[in-house]
Amino acid sequence: MPYEPLSRNRIVQALRRLAELAHKQKVTLEISLYGGAVFTLVYGSRNATKDVDAVVRPGEIGKTLVVKVAAELGLPDDWLNDDVKQFLAEKEAKRSLPEDEFGEGIRIVIPTAAYLLAMKLRACRPPLPGYAGDYGDIRFLVRKMGIGSVEEAEAIHDKFFPHDALTVEAREVVKGAVRSRT
Repeated sequence: MPYEPLSRNRIVQALRRLAELAHKQKVTLEISLYGGAVFTLVYGSRNATKDVDAVVRPGEIGKTLVVKVAAELGLPDDWLNDDVKQFLAEKEAKRSLPEDEFGEGIRIVIPTAAYLLAMKLRACRPPLPGYAGDYGDIRFLVRKMGIGSVEEAEAIHDKFFPHDALTVEAREVVKGAVRSRT
């Protein structure tokens, strides 16, 4: 059965319920959000995302509670998943969101804009039917961060992924975003 994309309100609802369940278990989950959830929840540059890319600690109880929230709210079991793990840098740069938005039992951290840009540049997936890809997110971050050149974006990328070179596609997306700023 197809599920509706997750809007900001739906993500907040699910995370608040997750916080309630964790609090009842006398545990505090640390949830590191990435990707579309950050663009939807924090930046408001998207209306929705297909899922919530996140790493939850402690993992075992986190997974159990995520599935319980899914059942209660009619979400897919993998509405919050850690598939993003394969794309993370060895050394991350994150910041915490205010704790009062979601309640006790949960601590939300997100990548800094620079780290998120580096991740998006590294992936640089093109849009496909039914999938927005990374280009729009890259353009948004280049404008938000006031990046003025491909070299500036490349320096940010290299800080987190020093062993990976920017692809031709990533360079072109950044170049187009820089041109549209001027």
